Parts: sequence; structure tokens; C-alpha cells
Amino acid sequence: MTHLTKLTVKQLIEESVRRYGSNPALGFVGQQPISYARLGQQIHSQSTLLHRRGVTHGDRVAIISENMPNWGIAYFSILYLGAVAVPVLPDFHASEIHHIIRHAGAKALYVSRKMMDKIEDLSDADISTLIIIDDFTLVAPETRIGRIKDLIKEGGREYAKLKESAGRAAGLIPAEVRETDLAAIIYTSGTTGHSKGVMLTHGNIIHNVISSGAVQPVGDTDRFLSILPLSHTYENTIGLLLPLMQGACIYYLDRPPAANILLPAMEKVRPTFMLSVPLILEKLYKKKIAPRLNVSGIGGRILSLRPIRKWLSLIIGRKLIKSFGGRIKFFGIGGAPLTPEVERFLRDAGFPYAVGYGLTETAPLLAGCAPGVTRFQSTGPAVKDVQLIIADPDPRTGEGEILAKGPNIMKGYYKDPDSTRAVFTEDGWFRTGDLGTFDADGYLYIKGRLKNVIIGPSGENIYPEEIEAHLTSFPYVLEAIVFRQDERLIAKVYLNYEELDRIFEREHLSRQHIRERIAALLEEMRTTINSRISVYSRIHQILEQPEPFEKTPTQKIKRYLYLTDRSV
Repeated sequence: MTHLTKLTVKQLIEESVRRYGSNPALGFVGQQPISYARLGQQIHSQSTLLHRRGVTHGDRVAIISENMPNWGIAYFSILYLGAVAVPVLPDFHASEIHHIIRHAGAKALYVSRKMMDKIEDLSDADISTLIIIDDFTLVAPETRIGRIKDLIKEGGREYAKLKESAGRAAGLIPAEVRETDLAAIIYTSGTTGHSKGVMLTHGNIIHNVISSGAVQPVGDTDRFLSILPLSHTYENTIGLLLPLMQGACIYYLDRPPAANILLPAMEKVRPTFMLSVPLILEKLYKKKIAPRLNVSGIGGRILSLRPIRKWLSLIIGRKLIKSFGGRIKFFGIGGAPLTPEVERFLRDAGFPYAVGYGLTETAPLLAGCAPGVTRFQSTGPAVKDVQLIIADPDPRTGEGEILAKGPNIMKGYYKDPDSTRAVFTEDGWFRTGDLGTFDADGYLYIKGRLKNVIIGPSGENIYPEEIEAHLTSFPYVLEAIVFRQDERLIAKVYLNYEELDRIFEREHLSRQHIRERIAALLEEMRTTINSRISVYSRIHQILEQPEPFEKTPTQKIKRYLYLTDRSV
């Protein structure tokens, strides 16, 4: 692990440029990556440009862009000055983006051409400096923001005049950056619908980079394939800063990571590290793997034998690793729970997965472990320099709210002292809002979100996430949520219509018969699940969700959009 005398992003980059100058650093899949030396030159160039535009220590600079090498250059250029980066999730609605820029008081903005539609209604008073991140074109202040897209399309001499080469900038900016300085304000997109600006210092972030590196060492020959948004702290800390600290190379896709894009990319890059959310693996399992393991008749009875099923899973696992490029040694999963069925397959298959736990407010990692020491349905123990405890544990189950302390815990919520006070105890512990328990070895097991817990008729705790895991174990269920309505438990499920359509087409069913079959399928699922769970957790009705649930960037369902009883 690279030794830093100052725990700042600025020194991390300076040290990596010095140590790994000729190594490849950032690039698109299928293209030649830029070197660490070139990365350093571009950061100096951009930070000088920002400085000339009046950006100084403490000023906020927003980034609205899909993943690309220039995203990292812009981010580091901002922090190099001692300014504050405001990464904005590309999936945010335009009105939410406008609110974030105004709430943060951003002085400058990096925006990609693909995101231009989302800032068209911003006035010149909102942003004084605008830079097109794709090629670092500086847009002159006299040009109205609403005209930028038209000028880009025209590509003529008028637009050429707006382009000011940052490459002309020379010299380093003598900015003093301290560990306690604010580095980023990250606006969360949670399941409750309330976006808050999480303030992370340089020390918060770098401490967590070091803690993450202690979980799984990274070397200067490792290759990362990045598929999660860089504006989320999960990918930012573990998928950007950690590999750059150790001289590794990061590759980006130039389009969304659909299967027909991702598989060829993995073949080209042959990544050793990837970070993902459960939904990606769960969809792969449901569509490609489960049909080979869950067959009917005599074959199904044979495959239900544990040794046979494990043997077949191991064969499929070898093919899966090969399809991932054949060199994967760490596949990190975070952001949401991993269903038991999928995790059981990954363990049987010998796939090098690891589950981590954290929040934006904790920069993000709180608990995690390497692939070789995972435990079923656990996130692993607390990472280096982090303390985790269970507050007021239930004497029967040991379950309670997870509280955290460590140098990675946020400074607070931007311009929101009331919310900041609410998430800290009097003695300084951060309230995660998650319920969990520890085993004898300190491995953490997450039960669910405190705000999602439903109190049963006799005071029992009902965890919707556990029932949802049962629902998604059915071959035709891709997504599910459980909530209370009129004192009864209701489930909504989004079905695998692609697979159902194939079945119904083979059977030549009419529309009426298809609806009858789906209704029967839902009722069969309800009966089966209720036979497996406690009486107080039984589902009264399963409703069909006709389209995928709307989700956060880490693919958690935005529950507040679908709950009939909003008090739950």
C-alpha cells in the first residue's frame, strides 16, 4: 500500500504520478489508456484553467457526466485546488440537478454532451464557468447556456472560438489542501425520495481508500472494468481512488453495460477487479444459469442432490469466470442485499465474489472481506479503523441498529444541521438506519432497513427484505417489494415476461388464458411462500407490477413510489 504523509486526494495523485508515471491509468475499452504521467499533466492543466476562472479553495464545482476517463481528470483537478467536487448522478431528473447546483452554490460545472439536455434551463447566473467534459472545451461566459447544444451541433467557426485549450495553462497551483478540508458533497438518491448533500472530507475518503485496500490488496498490474456511476461514492472510492493509489489501470465503457456490450468488453480487458450491484448478477443467474440448475422430472430430482448440484455449479462457474475474461479475482458486490439463492450458487461455483456494506455517509465501506473468507449472507467484519456496534440489541435475536465510528464518517449534511444531529448519538456514533447482528467472529449480518421494518400483530419484527428474498427465489420473479396495507402484508412482483412469453407462445395461449395463468402463478407463489415463513409474516396478496420498479443508482427499489400505506 502506497504510504501517504498527508491523507488528501491531492497527495494521493501526486504520489501515484511520481511512482507509476509510465503505467496505463485511465482509458475506454478498446482504446489506448492515458499514462499516469499524462494524467498528472492533464490534472495540472485543468486545475490551472479552473484557477484562472476564479475557482479557489472551498468553491464548489459540479460534475454531470456519464463515466469516462475525463470524469476522473475533472474530479482530481477540482480537489487539487482545494475546491469541492459535487458529483451529480446522471440518472437524476433535470429539476433535481438544478436544485443540487443551486443548493451547493456551484461556481463552475463540467458537463458531458449527453447530459446537455439536463442543464438547458439553467441561467447564466447559476453557473459562471461551463466546461464540456468530453474534450475540456471552455464555453465563454457571454454564450448563453441554452445556445451551447446548438453550437456543438453546428461545429462551425463560432463554436471553435469558444474552445480555449487548457493545454496552454502552465505551472502548478500552490494550493494547500488539508485532511480536514471538504473534498466532496454527494447528493444521495435514496429509497425515501429525500436527497441530502453528504459532506466528505479528504481524510474521510482517503482513510476509506486505505481500509478498502486492506480488505483486498491491489497491485500495479491489476485491471479494473468500471460499470457503476463514478458519481456514487461506492465506485468513486473503491473503483477509482483505490486502483489509482496502487498504480492499476481502469477501463470505462462508452455506452450502458448491457450484456451485448459488457461481455465483449470483459473479453478485451480481462479485468482482475470489478464492482457491481446484486441486480446485475441476479438477472444473469435468473436468465442464464437457473434454467440449467432447476429442471423438472427425473433430472430435477438428480440435481436436487447436494453433491450433484455443487458439481454442476462448479462447471458453470468455470464458464462464468471465462466469460468474465478469465482473470477475475475480485468481484465486489454492494449497494443492496444479495439474494440467498444467487449467493449459494456463487459459493458452489467457486466464483470470487465478496459482499461489502457501507453508506454514502461513511465514504462508503464499513464492513467487508476478501473472496476467500466470505460467509453466507454476511457482509464480513468491520474494516480497518472502523468500529461497529449494535444498539439496544433484542435479547432474543441480538438484532438492533448498527452504529458506526471511524475516520471515514461524514462531516455532516450540507446546510442541514437538523438532519446531521439526528443521525449522530450524543457520544458521536453514526446511526446507519440498518438493522443487523454479529456472529461470534465479528461477521456482520444485515437484517434490513430500520424504516422498512413492519411491526406484526403481537409486536413481532417483520423484515420485508427477507420475504422479498423468498419471492425473488422463484424462477419467474425478477424484482419484488413487500409492504403493509390495511394491516395486511401485500407483495408486488415484476415478472420475467421474456421467459413467460416464450412459454405462452409455445402453448398458443389466448390473452385471457395468459392472464389466468399469471393469476394462478401468483397465487401458487403466495401459498408456497406462506408455507415457508412465520404465521405473522404471511402474505395476504401478491400483485403484478407491469414494468420494472424505479431504482436508485445502486439498484435499490425506490419503495416510497410504490407503497400504498405511506406510513410504513
